[in-house]
Amino acid sequence: MQTFPFVVHFLADTDLALTGADAAATLDEHALPPWWSATARRGQTLTLRPPASGARAYLGLGGGIDVPLILGSRSTHLRSEFGGFGGRSLEQGDVLRTLARETAVAAWRSGGLGVVPPAFALPARDPGTNDKVVRVRVLRAGEYDLFSDDMHETFWTTDWKITHQSDRGGYRLSGPALKLAAPVEMRSYGLVAGIVQVPPSGEPIIQLSDANTAGGYPKMATVIEADLWRLGQARLGSFIRFEEVSYEAAVDAMAPIAAYLGRIRRTADLYRSL
Repeated sequence: MQTFPFVVHFLADTDLALTGADAAATLDEHALPPWWSATARRGQTLTLRPPASGARAYLGLGGGIDVPLILGSRSTHLRSEFGGFGGRSLEQGDVLRTLARETAVAAWRSGGLGVVPPAFALPARDPGTNDKVVRVRVLRAGEYDLFSDDMHETFWTTDWKITHQSDRGGYRLSGPALKLAAPVEMRSYGLVAGIVQVPPSGEPIIQLSDANTAGGYPKMATVIEADLWRLGQARLGSFIRFEEVSYEAAVDAMAPIAAYLGRIRRTADLYRSL
């Protein structure tokens, strides 16, 4: 969910889990903490409000949503209008069904089960940084050397603004133009989330989850995997500052995330065994 308020009414008992931005969720009149799982009873209503921080909240339903499996996924690709629930965004009055679910664990029935949100478990490296500027670590990409030293300096020292021409496909950034002396024609190459491309306009674009599979603009940098979740919670109108790291540092940065996920898995397995 990235448009709020979001309200869903349950027509049957349903296990649920909330993650992502803290959207001050309530189940009927009862507040639900962020990063929390619980069981909604038939007739209850879940409400998510505009989050105080972060951009996207996520609702998981026990068993998963019952929609066709396409290319190994039940997700929706809005730009292509296929997958998910009719290939479109949800609208008021839509009724979703869930697949068969496992029996809820006792802890859920007694009030719920939660984990420490990653924003607390994996805090930013510089607590003194303005919270409106998201610092993301990047590696240099293939065409970095096509740009001048002055443009390199601009790229690293600018607080780039996420414009409103941004979505799950990519973030378009505004700031000083990074224009090459002459346009560069390249063969298309495969895209992954995090690639920072520089089109002829000079405004960088960070490719995200719904990006095209291939593209041909020069690549300045690539956001490391460990910071993609932080990038995904950056709001439109907020700012990004790029920080260069080595390949070895990028690999090492995944260790805290792996440890965090491991703790969650162990906790979940403990409650499943009750």
